[in-house]
Amino acid sequence: MTPQNNRPQIASARPKMTAAITVETGLDEQVLRSLVERFYDKVRTDAVLGPIFEARISDWSPHLDRMVAFWSSVALMTGRYHGRPVPAHARLPVDAAHFERWLGLFRATARETCTPSGAAHVIERAERIARSLQMAVEDAKAAPDDVPKLC
Repeated sequence: MTPQNNRPQIASARPKMTAAITVETGLDEQVLRSLVERFYDKVRTDAVLGPIFEARISDWSPHLDRMVAFWSSVALMTGRYHGRPVPAHARLPVDAAHFERWLGLFRATARETCTPSGAAHVIERAERIARSLQMAVEDAKAAPDDVPKLC
């Protein structure tokens, strides 16, 4: 029991879920860091995506750390990421072709870096995330800048 409220403290299920995912996929923090670093190495040199990132990121180290925390949360259910990716991406000058390019590089990097089950695990999540972000970008482009949103 906790002294402040005299209620039993509930243990988090996250560590067990993370351990099970790691056993099933071979993914862990080290693999995810390698995936993120290799992927962004490709992005930075990509003729289509590189300029978009280069115009917005001057110090890559914090961005890479944030992306490792993001993928740790998404792939391993660790809860390490606490950002808001949709607002950060909604006004970027990108379209469906950019998302497909991003996914192509991510898929290739995941297959090079992860076990087959680990690659399938992160690719499925990346595809879902890309769809969500693409919809947010399309919605942001369709919404007039000067009209406040009611919801």
